[in-house]
Amino acid sequence: MEEPLHTVRIHQIHAFSPDIRVLDLRARHDGCLPSFSAGAHIDLHLPNGLVRQYSLANDPQETHRYLLAVAREKNSRGGSAFIHDSMREGDVVQIGAPRNLFPLAVGTGQSVLIAGGIGITPLCSMVQHLAAQGRPWTLHYAMRHRAQAVCLDMAHAAAARTAGGMVQTYCREVDGARMDIAGIIHAAPPDAHFYCCGPASMIAAFETACATLPRTQVHSEHFAPVAAPDVTGGFTVVLARSRRTLAIPAGKTILDVLKAAGVAVASSCHEGVCGMCETAVLEGMPDARDSILTDAEKAEGRTIMVCCSGSRTARLVLDL
Repeated sequence: MEEPLHTVRIHQIHAFSPDIRVLDLRARHDGCLPSFSAGAHIDLHLPNGLVRQYSLANDPQETHRYLLAVAREKNSRGGSAFIHDSMREGDVVQIGAPRNLFPLAVGTGQSVLIAGGIGITPLCSMVQHLAAQGRPWTLHYAMRHRAQAVCLDMAHAAAARTAGGMVQTYCREVDGARMDIAGIIHAAPPDAHFYCCGPASMIAAFETACATLPRTQVHSEHFAPVAAPDVTGGFTVVLARSRRTLAIPAGKTILDVLKAAGVAVASSCHEGVCGMCETAVLEGMPDARDSILTDAEKAEGRTIMVCCSGSRTARLVLDL
C-alpha cells in the first residue's frame, strides 16, 4: 500500500553553482512539514511523472522547510535535468514523507563523517543534529572544485557551536589535496561510528578501510547501484496475500512481472538504491542486489528490493 503524498511549494531555488540547485520546500500554507531524522530523504514526485530521491540537508529541528541540493547528472535520466531546466520558484509539487535508510547511531561517542561532492547533503543534516546534541564529530569533505562545496557554510556554522565539532575540506582545485580515508579511520577512537556518502569509488575505499571494524560502527549510503539487476529468471514468486503465483522469466525483474500482472508496488529507481519497493519475504531466499541492506540483512533474507534482486531458491513467497 502506497503512503499518502504531501503537497509542497518551492519557496526558493538557489543556483549554488551552474550544476547545483538548492531547493527550499515549504508547506503550501506555511504550516509544519512531517518531522524527519538526520540522514533522511524524501521522494520528489516531478511533474514529468518521474520520482526521484533526495536527501534532506537541513537541521532536523526545522519543521517549516526541507532543503534539497540537486546536482545535474551528466547522464540524467530526466530527473535532475528537469529540476534544473524546468522547475521554478512557486511551483507546487508532491513529495513522500521522509524515510531514513541512513540514520545516525544512538550514543555519545565520536562520529566521523566522510563526504564526496553532493554526498554532503545527508551528512550536513547529521552534523547539525550532532551539534544540537553536543556530541563530538568530524566532517571530512572532498570536492573537485570549491564551487561545488554546497552545504559547507551550514557545516562550518554547526562546528562553530559545537566544542567537539570540526570540518576538514579537501579540494583538488585549491591544493590538490586528496583524502586519506584509511588514515582517517585508523586515527579515530576505537568506539567511533563512521559514515560515508559520495561517489562509488569513495564508498569502495571507505568499505575497504573499515573492513576489520564491527559492521555496527560502519554506515554508508549509495547514490548509484552496486550491482546490475538480476534478470536471470527461472523461478516463481508466490503472492501470499493475493494468493497468486507468477513465473519470473529470463530478461525480467520481479518488479517487471508484478507490474505487468497489475500488482501495485511502489517503485522509483529500479536499481536498488531508493528502498521504495522493499517487500517482506515469507519463504525462500532472495539473491540481493540492492545498495541498502547490510550484509547481515541480506544473509537473513527477510526482505527484498523487487526492482533489482532475484531468488536463490526456485520459489519465493512475498508479503503481497
